[in-house]
Amino acid sequence: MPFPNSPALVCAAGLLLSASLSVAQSPSDMTRPDHQPSPPGQPTTVLDLSRLANMNQLLDQLMTRRVIFVGEQHDRYDDHLSQLAIIEGLVARGRSLVIGMEMFQQPYQAPLDAYIAGTISEAQILAQTQYFERWRYDYRLYRPILQFAREQRIPVIALNLEAELTGKVGDAGIAALTDSERARLPTEINRDDPAYRARIEVAFKHHPPELQGNFEHFLEAQLLWDEGMAERAARALTDYPGRTLVVLAGDGHLEYGQGIPQRLLRRQPVSSAIVLNGTKRAPDPSVADFLLYPQSVELPPAGLLGVLLKENTDAVQVKDFAESSGAKVAGILAGDRIVRVNETPIASYADLRIALLDQSPSQQIPVEVVRPRLLGADERLTFLVELH
Repeated sequence: MPFPNSPALVCAAGLLLSASLSVAQSPSDMTRPDHQPSPPGQPTTVLDLSRLANMNQLLDQLMTRRVIFVGEQHDRYDDHLSQLAIIEGLVARGRSLVIGMEMFQQPYQAPLDAYIAGTISEAQILAQTQYFERWRYDYRLYRPILQFAREQRIPVIALNLEAELTGKVGDAGIAALTDSERARLPTEINRDDPAYRARIEVAFKHHPPELQGNFEHFLEAQLLWDEGMAERAARALTDYPGRTLVVLAGDGHLEYGQGIPQRLLRRQPVSSAIVLNGTKRAPDPSVADFLLYPQSVELPPAGLLGVLLKENTDAVQVKDFAESSGAKVAGILAGDRIVRVNETPIASYADLRIALLDQSPSQQIPVEVVRPRLLGADERLTFLVELH
């Protein structure tokens, strides 16, 4: 059965791929001018194209798994459409699901529950989970998944530890935590995986030297992310014994099973599968069970005011302007405080993001600001701003 909301997909099944490895000419051989075979001792990977599956065949195999980890690059819309296609396909086949999401932090589970139950609105869940302050990626990437979960009453679990905890560990290590903060840590933190450590060290070295800090603290923060999400996901398996758990998380938390998967399975030894986007990856059977090759799909551009906001202030105050700024052209100045967009009062960064959520480039919207005056009362002004 096709899924109209999903991009066109083919998938390479990890089990089939590993069965078709042999020594033959690879794509890397073909790029060499002399077409010489690989050096001795380096067997060539072969992908048997006759065994490529489609989404329906993938879903048939996923039906037998208790946990399905579906990765993403956070800003790739086609990754999120693939996640939605898997969720919709499993539901269409009669599976009851629970969805675990890295994008929400554990202290904000109650608003997620209320949204799925239909008792609060989309704007309320975004404000109450502090989505835009804590995750910041375009909410429209995840919106179809959450809307489908709400329509189907599929529980959604906030997997991530709060940023205050992981941020403090990244800066100063677990040793710097207070007793109350330590009480929020996962009950088990397994440090005994040299391959995991080596992979985290590679990521650490990609940071600019001035931002690297202490590697051991960086490693501890990564361990907290992975162990914390794994522990919460394992608890979801207990809380929802008749449901299949679909975990949505960044590729780096799932690749090679080293992040969330092996830590969840240490707590709950159940059947599982890892599904990742295979685009730009070498075909490696150890990286995942299934690799997807979706068509590239871009999220439609959002309408933007073109303003840069002052940080660490309660007010939504303009600091500067983007190179192409409808707000600047309309007459808004640095220092102005945005207090209303269309009919929506603006008191926070989240309010502004929510007010612009469904606006498109070239739309014209009224923006009300308060302009401070050195002498006399502050001035209220309204500008018609063309979004860019």
